[in-house]
Amino acid sequence: MVQPVAIGRRWWAHLALVTLSFVALGFIISLAVSIGEISIPLETTAKAVSNRLFGTAFELSRIHQGIVWDYRLSRALLAASAGAALALSGAILQALLRNPLAEPYVLGISAGASTGAVAVMILGFGYGVLTLSTGAFIGAVVAFMLVSALAAGAGGGADRIILAGVAGSQLFNALTSYIVTTSANAEQARGVMFWLLGSLSGVRWPDVYLAAPVAVIGLVVSLFYARALDAFTFGIDAAAALGIAVNRVRVILLGATALMTAAMVSIVGSIGFVGLVIPHAARFLVGPSHRRLLPASAMIGAIFMVAADIVSRIIIPQQILPIGVVTALFGAPAFALILYKARRPV
Repeated sequence: MVQPVAIGRRWWAHLALVTLSFVALGFIISLAVSIGEISIPLETTAKAVSNRLFGTAFELSRIHQGIVWDYRLSRALLAASAGAALALSGAILQALLRNPLAEPYVLGISAGASTGAVAVMILGFGYGVLTLSTGAFIGAVVAFMLVSALAAGAGGGADRIILAGVAGSQLFNALTSYIVTTSANAEQARGVMFWLLGSLSGVRWPDVYLAAPVAVIGLVVSLFYARALDAFTFGIDAAAALGIAVNRVRVILLGATALMTAAMVSIVGSIGFVGLVIPHAARFLVGPSHRRLLPASAMIGAIFMVAADIVSRIIIPQQILPIGVVTALFGAPAFALILYKARRPV
């Protein structure tokens, strides 16, 4: 009788945790919609959403209706999608590369995606055929291939990958700066530089329709290979011994990571430290099993990014900070702590 009771308690604990997570996400999104230069009560927010989703007829001013639905709600949902996708990408890379410092920003994937997006945006590469997201995806793939080649040429190893990622980031950041400096006019340069720091300004529903499915697909794909990711944490040889098709799984998961990173970078710019810090926070809360770690990373990443967006809008009166600045302010100290712990002998 002890075994079923223990299983039942564990199931209820998991259900309570999932419910609490969704409540927390809903609450932080409600706050993001309500807080701003024009403060909107939560009741008004609920009525505005109900009018659009369920066709109710609550009496609201057109200004409040427009602010809630056309500006703040889409912005909050995109922030949640971006946070979830970037956190998932970090969790996947940390498992595949067996390195606690691995994430799209550190490995140069975000920088490559930024270069690809800027090349399409300013240079017009693709002649109208390539979209911004496609250009960002190509840049992300090229960046990861270059970083992998550099790491392999340096002898492989987790530390070599991180060093190669730093070199790749500097290279693609330099390419992006060169394109902006030599080919963009003053207005384009200001817009691109603000965007590269991470910006949710100008986000609309079509952006959400791209970002949210990409984040969901990334979560589904990574959960399907959760067992493989558990095996990769013990090394490639251990994964192969357990019957994992190592090369195929790595290509699929790295492709999913590149897709998520590229999609988010093309919309909100390059945002660092989310993919690095959030998986460690999730691992601390739910343990190393990827069946729990992946959804926990996605949920915490979503909550964190929405909270960071709120901070970016209220920390300086009548001014909006790039969201990448806010994530860096929190992420840089966490990165230093993780780096210190990674160097300590086990």
